[in-house]
Amino acid sequence: MDASKYDKHFSNDGFWAKLKKGAKDAGIKVIYTGLLLFYALESKKTPLKAKVQIYGALGYLILPLDLVPDLLPAVGYVDDLGALALALGAVAQSIDDEVKRKAKDKLREFFGEEAVNSPDVIDIEAQLVDDEDDAENGGQVK
Repeated sequence: MDASKYDKHFSNDGFWAKLKKGAKDAGIKVIYTGLLLFYALESKKTPLKAKVQIYGALGYLILPLDLVPDLLPAVGYVDDLGALALALGAVAQSIDDEVKRKAKDKLREFFGEEAVNSPDVIDIEAQLVDDEDDAENGGQVK
């Protein structure tokens, strides 16, 4: 999916409204991934090329029309997660400890303290390490 065509749909207000309205339905994995991208977008350390990818993925997340409507139970956020995961993999090197801390702090507000130790968060952070390693190896499989 080419998320770059959705960048014009991104706005800070739209992002926070979508998260506040749909956090419980979207689940920890979608919300944490979105938060990581949002805080990477705010970081001065994130290169412009990475920010363009993030704008596209977050724009797709808040777009009112989806390939899979968000109202469908269990599957409504699958396409959103796909777009977010692609962007996260592409910008993994921009996700530093400060970005993770901010994302976890906000995740606590949505889901409570236990959310930061959930299997979804652990899986995402493990994938970040794998994506960073792949980027450092020039995309070569180990």
